[in-house]
Amino acid sequence: MIPRISTKVASFTESVIREMTRAADAHGAVNLSQGLPDFPCPPELKTAVADAVHADLNQYPTTFGEAALREAIAVKTEATYPGWSVDPETELCVTCGATEAMVATMLALLEPGDEVIMFEPRYENYGPDAIFAGAKPVFVPLHRPDWTIDEAELRAAFTDRTRAIVVNTPHNPTGKVFSAEELELIAELCQRHDVLCFTDEIYEHIHFLGEGGHIPPATVPGLEDRTVTINSLSKTYAVTGWRVGWTIAPAWATKAIRTVHDFLTVGAPTPLQAAGVTAMRLPRSYYSDLAEHYRELRDLLCPALTDIGFELRVPEGAYYVLCGTGKFDQDRDDVAFARRLITEFGVATVPGSSFYAEPAKGGDLVRFAFPKQEATLLAAIERLSKLG
Repeated sequence: MIPRISTKVASFTESVIREMTRAADAHGAVNLSQGLPDFPCPPELKTAVADAVHADLNQYPTTFGEAALREAIAVKTEATYPGWSVDPETELCVTCGATEAMVATMLALLEPGDEVIMFEPRYENYGPDAIFAGAKPVFVPLHRPDWTIDEAELRAAFTDRTRAIVVNTPHNPTGKVFSAEELELIAELCQRHDVLCFTDEIYEHIHFLGEGGHIPPATVPGLEDRTVTINSLSKTYAVTGWRVGWTIAPAWATKAIRTVHDFLTVGAPTPLQAAGVTAMRLPRSYYSDLAEHYRELRDLLCPALTDIGFELRVPEGAYYVLCGTGKFDQDRDDVAFARRLITEFGVATVPGSSFYAEPAKGGDLVRFAFPKQEATLLAAIERLSKLG
């Protein structure tokens, strides 16, 4: 017999981001590739998960999320965004991270042949997620240097085959935060073409625009009843390894997502869900302090990268900066350049091509992640300074 794999899987590779972390580990490089903090999570969460384990909360949970966590998510969401009411009984599904939440959403709500609009550059999982569902990704560019949307291009991307649009705000990898005007345009087009909005908001509290800087699409008129909001504990609480996420969506969509989730993973880890309740109850000051902390890290790394010779737009949110490499890489070979940074300079980044369907479009870009201790960033800066 000739070995054969699915044509879906053959159409893409394993994660480049995770590959770069493995390369960093192998070479002892400073890891500014994968978005994982190298500092501890809040101590309250450590205590809460230990207490849950010792209380023997170690068996299967309710498949779509323990009631206490769903209630806590709903309360926290409504407190953060007044006017956004969430029914934890019918509009919430707890998943194994935002990663599963997105693929479960697409499997639940897309049909083979549907088109899904995605902005590029984009987080690498979205394209494969759509392909798993038998759908076709349709890419709309965000234009440099400010990562802006061309309205005509976005309008042209909507067809009678469009079923959904993916929005990621704050945005990975550019650090863009979608404006009210951009979200209103998306709302208009979704209503006109009867399209769903799948929005990834795992960086909702990591932005540098002040109160109200992040606008959840589900709160935009016209998107309330057609948006699936995806979130998780990972980024906000520095627990990327816990894999606890959730969807908030209208009841009809949540029912379908819960069904897919049940057969994908059964349920998210029970003791970590219990600790998630503690996370949801942290004071509001936690989130303002979080944003300020990341602002300080951003303002340490970005000016240094500029001084070294990288081209960049200072991010408005998330904890990445996408940099042009023209001064150092005339061949526009981002993969070779990223590997050179690891092997010769001891710093790991992500090649920009991993964020594009056509790799050449990201050939002069690399992404740095700054959810790191100050000492980690300073070590990376010192090593990168030798590029000049």
